[in-house]
Amino acid sequence: MYQFPTWRYWVVAIVMIAGIVLAAPNAFRYDNALQISRKDRGAMDSATEEQVIGILRTANIPTNAHYIEEDRLVVRFPSVDEQLKARDSIRAAAPGDYIIALTRESRAPSWMRAIGLKPMPLGLDLRGGVQFLYEVDVEGAITQALERLERDIRSELRERRISGTVLVDRNAVKVTLRDAKDLQAATKAITDDTLGLNVTADTSGPTPVLNVTFTEQQIKERQDLAIEQNITTLRNRVDQLGVAEPRVTRRGRNRILVELPGVDDPNEAIRVLGATATLEFRLVDETRDPYEAARTNRAPLGTKLYKFRDGTPILLKRELIVSGDQLTDARTGFGDQGPEVNVKLDDRGGRAMLATTKENVGRRMAVVYKERKRLTEGEVCRGIRDGEWCTEEEVVTAPTIQGVFSSAFRITGFGAAEAREIALLLRAGSLATSNFLVEQRTVGPSLGEDNIRNGFRAMVIGSLLTFAFLILYYRGFGAIACVVLLANVVLLVAAMSGLGATLSLPGIAGIVLTVGMAADANILIYERVREELRLGNSPQAAIHAGFDKAFSAILDANITTLIAGIVLFAFGTGPIRGFAVTLTIGIATSLFTAVLGSRALIQLIWGRRRKLAELPV
Repeated sequence: MYQFPTWRYWVVAIVMIAGIVLAAPNAFRYDNALQISRKDRGAMDSATEEQVIGILRTANIPTNAHYIEEDRLVVRFPSVDEQLKARDSIRAAAPGDYIIALTRESRAPSWMRAIGLKPMPLGLDLRGGVQFLYEVDVEGAITQALERLERDIRSELRERRISGTVLVDRNAVKVTLRDAKDLQAATKAITDDTLGLNVTADTSGPTPVLNVTFTEQQIKERQDLAIEQNITTLRNRVDQLGVAEPRVTRRGRNRILVELPGVDDPNEAIRVLGATATLEFRLVDETRDPYEAARTNRAPLGTKLYKFRDGTPILLKRELIVSGDQLTDARTGFGDQGPEVNVKLDDRGGRAMLATTKENVGRRMAVVYKERKRLTEGEVCRGIRDGEWCTEEEVVTAPTIQGVFSSAFRITGFGAAEAREIALLLRAGSLATSNFLVEQRTVGPSLGEDNIRNGFRAMVIGSLLTFAFLILYYRGFGAIACVVLLANVVLLVAAMSGLGATLSLPGIAGIVLTVGMAADANILIYERVREELRLGNSPQAAIHAGFDKAFSAILDANITTLIAGIVLFAFGTGPIRGFAVTLTIGIATSLFTAVLGSRALIQLIWGRRRKLAELPV
């Protein structure tokens, strides 16, 4: 008689116990909740928790539970109405102190949370929220890099007393020298200051011209860096919006996917996530007439024509003092002149501002608000148009420098709402280049609950039909297969919970498919057992031979499916990846339950009987 090793029984038992424990949090329903964190990024403590709960008690808002999780306070409520009332009450009682995010939290008991047990995160199609797909203007990133290169080259030539004009011309920086004798010195200055550039000289004209371009590798690196910076900036802006468990990921060559669970109204998110909100600080040229420049539409050499918001022209010097990427903090306030934005700069920006204000006390410095956006159909560009893109620049204010300052100062000239939004955007960081919204999806919480309910119903109906077939056709062995399939689902849910894999609607479809695949593996085994019985082998020998001979066929079928799942995960996006994750994990759990779990149960029930006339298969 074939003896099934005892250690295999222990392996099956230990794995199943661990699986049940890991999967247990998914058996609990969800409550509408708030995730509350401190605006100053400090950790939540019991005193802060008591303050927030005190606000809710004063407002007579009931709660189901509240607890501190990591660096945030979670408060669960009986309904959506209490959730929204609680958010408004906390904002009114402690304005600006907390970042409040709407979310849904599991009702799992505290001891599960204490040992780190969590349910599977739900995707947007099950949880509700909004999804944005942005296309990054990678060509704009190269244009910005060329503009910075233009400023660097101009500064370097000025320091070496080399005369000439420096302009961006399409995909190159064109340096036109006034004296041919400076050609070698200018080439050396450019190559010494910026290594690795392509520098070519054109001496066919009356004066030599240097064309400076990026290499293909440099272009790719700058495009990748622009996308990475935009991803980081979008994550920071999402944090400022106060969204629970957001996801910001790269998709393809030049796209970024933003998923915001629990957000019902996408309008504020679109405005904040898509804005560039870049500020530039430039000195005002007070020696020339801006109205004459506006009339002729030609700015004098070394200046650039801008306009105030009311259309009044103003001439600013081309030399940039500080740009938005040098800002480290921005907060709103209210002073003698109305709403204001209090700005802090990094060390480099602070030194530049200090040097400028020292030399220009009594002169005017302008604050330029700059936005680059992609035009929609019928939209008019009020700035510089470059194909489908428009760069709009306007002077917010141009005050007189009253004294010397460096890294901390304030800007006025905004409305109250505009000051708050600009401070938020500057605090989150500026985008390296513009994003264009190419797709938007909104899933309401009720639709998400319907998806969960329908997906669960589909899984139950499919499983019950499979169970009925197995029991009718394979009798006792079919009942074992049903137990094994349930165990497979438990292990699959446990694995996804342990790995933190997000469950989506296609993921539920993957679970249903996994149940069918696991049933197929059991059917292969049972058919081989029946074949061995027809050949006249004893029941114990038939069990042993059936499992051994069916293993290679089961393994081959699952490996081919595993390859398909890996390919779907590697090249797919969004829902396809969710399906691929569930399918791949399900293959591993199916192999374990069908080959090892099913064999352990059958061997335990029938394989140990010495006098067994037949098998119920």
